[in-house]
Amino acid sequence: MAKQRKQSNAIVRFYRETRAELRKVTWPTRQEALNLTRVVVIVIVIVGLFLGVLDLLFARLFALILGA
Repeated sequence: MAKQRKQSNAIVRFYRETRAELRKVTWPTRQEALNLTRVVVIVIVIVGLFLGVLDLLFARLFALILGA
C-alpha cells in the first residue's frame, strides 16, 4: 500500500513540476513561429533539391561506369 502511494505521489509530483517548468518557457509569438516555419520549409526545400541533384549525378555516373 505504501509503495503504491509513493508511486502515485511521484506521478503527481512529476506533472506538477512539468507544469511549473512549462510556465517558465518564453513562447514565441505567432509571427515569430510563422517566420521560423518559413525558414525551416525553405531549408528543407533547398536541401531536398541539393540531394536530388546529387542523386541524379551519381546515378548517371554509375550508369556510365557500369555501362548500363
